[in-house]
Parts: sequence; C-alpha cells; structure tokens
Amino acid sequence: MPERLGARLTGKLTLLAASMRAAGVRVGIGELLSAHRALGAVDPADRDAAYFALRTTLCSRHEDLPAFDAAFAEWLSPRPLLAPEPPPLLDDAARLALPRTAVPGGEARPAPVEVDADVVPSAWSDVELLRDKDFADYSEHERRQARRAMRRLAGAVPTRPSRRTHPARRRGAAPPSGRFDLRGTMRASLRTAGDPFERHWREPGERPRQLMLVCDVSGSMEPYARMLLAYMQACVAARRRVEAFVFGTRLTRVTAELRGRDPDAALARAADVVHDWSGGTRIGEALATLNREHGRRLGRGAVVVLLSDGWDRGDPDQLEREIARLARCSHRLIWLNPLKAHPDYEPLTRGMRAALPFVDEFMAGNSLASLEELADALDRLSAGRFRGEENE
Repeated sequence: MPERLGARLTGKLTLLAASMRAAGVRVGIGELLSAHRALGAVDPADRDAAYFALRTTLCSRHEDLPAFDAAFAEWLSPRPLLAPEPPPLLDDAARLALPRTAVPGGEARPAPVEVDADVVPSAWSDVELLRDKDFADYSEHERRQARRAMRRLAGAVPTRPSRRTHPARRRGAAPPSGRFDLRGTMRASLRTAGDPFERHWREPGERPRQLMLVCDVSGSMEPYARMLLAYMQACVAARRRVEAFVFGTRLTRVTAELRGRDPDAALARAADVVHDWSGGTRIGEALATLNREHGRRLGRGAVVVLLSDGWDRGDPDQLEREIARLARCSHRLIWLNPLKAHPDYEPLTRGMRAALPFVDEFMAGNSLASLEELADALDRLSAGRFRGEENE
C-alpha cells in the first residue's frame, strides 16, 4: 500500500513539473526529487504546507511564481477519468501472431489512459537563434543576451612561449623542446639508493600574449560599434594583457574605462571619453598615433585585431605606411570587417585596398558566429597553428 501511494504521488508531481515546463519554467530531475523529499517532510494533507514546500523546491526565480500558482491550482483540481473502452477480442490467428506476454491467459486488461501532452524541453537558449543574426538587426533585449555569450568568447587567450621552464610531464625520453633537469633527476635518485634510473626534463612554459583591439566608431560603423565595443569590454574584463582603442577622426585609449564587472557602467564610461563618435574616419592618422604614442607600451609580438569597415577619408599612402609598420611590430594582424559577411562584398575601398596586403587574417565581424571564428583563430594561434600551419 505505501508503494502504491508513493507511485501515485510521483506521478502527480511529474504532471505538476510538466505543467510548469509548458509555461516556460526550468524544472528538471533535481527539482523533482527535491519536491518529493519536501512533501515527505511536511503533512501532504495540509494544502498550505504542501504549497509552500513545492514552491520552495520548484521555483528558482520570482518570475516562476505565477506559473507555479496556475499549475498548482490545476494540479489539485479533480479530473474525471473516462472509463476506457474494453479492448476488442482477439481471434486465434492474432493470438498466434502476438507474443504470449501481450495476451496473458486470454484475459483482457484495461488499456492505460492516454494523456495528450506537448513535449517541452526543460532548457533552451536564445543564443543559438542570435548566432547568425546580424548585429545591426538586434533589439535591445537581444543585445543583452548576446553580451552573455561574448563573455564566453572572450576567454580565448593567445599565448607565447615563456623563458621560464617547468617540469615536463613526459618522462624518460626528452621532449622536443626540453632540456635535462639535473636537480629533479638527483632528487628522484634518492628513492633508488643514489642511482639515477629515472630521468627528468624541463620544457618552456606559456604566458599570455599581448592582445590589442582597435575598433572603428565612425558613422558608417554605428550599427556594429555598440556590439563590438561590448566584445572589447568582455575581453578587457576577462584578461590582463589587453589594450583597447577606438577611433573615428582620432585615436582614444579606453582600456581603463572598459575595466570592471558592470558592462553597462564600463560602456558608459567609454562613451564619455570618446568625442568623435559617429563622425568621420581617418584610419591612417589613428594608426600613426597608435604606433607613435602607444607602441612602447604594447611592445613587439602583440596580436592586433582591427574592427572596421575600411571606409577612410584620410590619405591612403599614410594608411599603407602605418599599417605596414604595425604589421612588422605585431605578431599577427587580424581585420574584422562587418561588410565581408555579404556575399557580394569586394574590398574596393581605398582603405581596404591599402591595408589588405599587410593583413594576416581577414574575417567578418557582424555576428556572434564571426566572433566565434575569431576565438577559434586565437586558439589556433595559441597552439602554434594558424591558417593550417603545423606546430613544430
């Protein structure tokens, strides 16, 4: 008898969880088990006690309370069960064709009551719907959802070999770039009466490589500048060796303004110090300021990511000289152009024609999918492979 009551209670709790999932509440197996234990700790016959016990275990947000109230009221309301129709009698041919377990002794059993219920997944994500959507078509709510995905993409860190070494995991044979660890070998020989049977090696470690993000905030980039600046803020907040710059008619360093855990406050601080927002574009002068005033701070070997559509009102010869200088000082130069996502796009502007010969990687920057490609490129760069190059 207690087993039958427990089975009925589990079935009713499953229906309650299904009703809440149909209303958009995230209820899984863990919440269902917690609700079962909560009902065991109170008097299930007490309506108020059962209500608060189930609400505490099945609701994780304040927005879930209306859905729980409606499901709980429907859960307690008695539902008349329709008497099932008796199954048709089977003839001798059907009895021979069907397995014997389906017709035990020829006695007809009542068919189970079928419940029509829509299958609703317990969890789903809007980010997959926004992955290929253009940044220019985002609403304000979609921008906030995309920011959470950018925090994950900002974790891609390019690395470089360090001068400091660490004990190699590989024992016995020497690793490709390792050297003999005399101290570790002598320490291990103490376990074997001073005989160095076990050889130890050391190999170079890795340290984060400097990452520099330079974003165009001119009028032509206005539909994309807000989301690209949000990506820059996520990178600055996630890592230490990151420098952020924006430019229109002049270059502005916004690394200090983009630091902090609150992205809205960081973006507001950056907007206050940028005085040429939605103006003209002079890429050559901006890169000249970057090379002349900030080159020593960045040093050599940085990964430079330019985010611009390439529309330039400045001197193309100056742009060619400055981007050539920047490419020589940097480890890799990556250009993200939102216009490249269009199938009919051709780099015919004078800015792009002058810059493309010095760009190592030319990508689109109009969606979350394009930022994922950038993160994959940084990961390949960290592993020593870029554009199909093998790690030597």
